[in-house]
Amino acid sequence: MKALVLSGGSGTRLRPFSYSMPKQLIPIANKPVLQHVLENIKDLGITEVGIIVGDRGPQIQSVLGDGADLGVRITYIPQDLPRGLAQCVSLARPFLGDDDFVMYLGDNMLPEGVERIAEQFRAERPAAQVVVHKVSDPRAFGVAELDENGRVERLVEKPQHPRSDLALIGVYFFTPAIHEAVDAIEPSPRGELEITDAIQWLVSHGAEVKASEYDGYWKDTGRVEDVLECNRKLLDDVSSSNAGEVDAASTLVGQVVVEPGARVINSRIEGPAIIGAGTVVRNSHIGPHTSIGRDCELTDTHIEYSIALDGATVSQVRGLRSSLIGRSASVGPADHNTHHHRLVVGDHTRVEVAA
Repeated sequence: MKALVLSGGSGTRLRPFSYSMPKQLIPIANKPVLQHVLENIKDLGITEVGIIVGDRGPQIQSVLGDGADLGVRITYIPQDLPRGLAQCVSLARPFLGDDDFVMYLGDNMLPEGVERIAEQFRAERPAAQVVVHKVSDPRAFGVAELDENGRVERLVEKPQHPRSDLALIGVYFFTPAIHEAVDAIEPSPRGELEITDAIQWLVSHGAEVKASEYDGYWKDTGRVEDVLECNRKLLDDVSSSNAGEVDAASTLVGQVVVEPGARVINSRIEGPAIIGAGTVVRNSHIGPHTSIGRDCELTDTHIEYSIALDGATVSQVRGLRSSLIGRSASVGPADHNTHHHRLVVGDHTRVEVAA
């Protein structure tokens, strides 16, 4: 079995971060989302991975390389413009050949993994097997309607009156039968080749399509709120380790990871939290559910439930919470002679200032 990972989307909901980096490289617990995805795929015993990439392909390749460090072999498959998930299958046909494969959206986090579902697919080999998850409002998702044996009868995209609460969550298992279906469908009204249409074609032509429910934690990391919530979830499972330097005036409480080369000086860190390699924390208070990236500097600062990406600098700022601070960004006080706020704000940025 091979894997096809989709990482060509533009990430409009994560602007302004997605202007300068692929959304799939946003770190969760100091590890890019794509790395979490590839580790899940490796756990399935799959080592041949094709990654669909858009114009940010070189950035993704610079982080993941050929996959050797993760125990997989990566083939990068370029896509000029996003034209639907089924089009990605068509683009990847030379890589996939006649092998079974799992298709995995590169911004989806399923920390508990899908090993059980993969084993079921390998044992039964339906033409397609979709992974579903119960949601409170199915109207926002593609929804699978099943018969009493768990076979898919119909897929409905964002139904106004859903007959099922089982949402498709971005992991699909396919045999080569999917290629005939992709070749047979036409673009949807929005001009894309929809994977739901291809799967529905299989159903309509008598092929067996099954659904398996994933009942663990799932998050589509498409918004800042989702990234922070997912970071909280993953940090809850970290184990303490200290490979850096923590001076005698500092206190570590709970599960705290201090990576190699990091220094903690006269500071209090309340876990779960991660302090990235090469980062310096001085005279600061790091609260729970915070990930600080590599080579950051935090001075006289209180921050919690937040993520600071590599190279960020935060100084003399109190009460930072629910914040996502970009790479090499600088957050600091205004000139002492002014009582006004000064902001340099890019497109699609949201800033919340206390009254």
